[in-house]
Amino acid sequence: MIAPGPGILLIAEPFLKDPNFIRTVVLLCEHQDQGSFGLVLNKQITQTLDELVPDLDGFPYPVFYGGPVQMNTLHFIHQCPDMIPGAVPVSKDIYWGGNFETVAALIRNNSIDPAKIKFFVGYSGWSNGQLAGEMEEKSWLTVAATSSLTFETPHADIWKESLRHLGGKYEELVNYPIDPQLN
Repeated sequence: MIAPGPGILLIAEPFLKDPNFIRTVVLLCEHQDQGSFGLVLNKQITQTLDELVPDLDGFPYPVFYGGPVQMNTLHFIHQCPDMIPGAVPVSKDIYWGGNFETVAALIRNNSIDPAKIKFFVGYSGWSNGQLAGEMEEKSWLTVAATSSLTFETPHADIWKESLRHLGGKYEELVNYPIDPQLN
């Protein structure tokens, strides 16, 4: 397993029962002693960007559930660091945040490829020591993020494809039911 850090995917182990994280994959954007910040990559919500940001009417970009913390906030990751000032590198070809006014202008001008940006409501957060505790409990598996898993893989397939990236015994987990007792 890879230690948690920016650019690492936290893959919910198959039997994790927390309703916020069942079969999720979280991209860690920040990991420090005082806490961690990430975004769930594979839970799309029903609302679209233009429903959440009236200035972007007519641009129904998909929006994802970033996590249960501060559900009134909007976050984004992208592959456009040269176009979006203030972006923070997370890993190779994956950037977090930046100037939202610039993003909105790029969207309105059709100057940004929708496949190179993802939006999230809320985020996943861990306080000091909390993620370390969850790692000790084996709630999460880890793998390095790739732009292909993050941006190109259909959201419904990200959990399974992340496990396949781990290879070996983890590939077998892809088909495990959430609760084997119900099988």
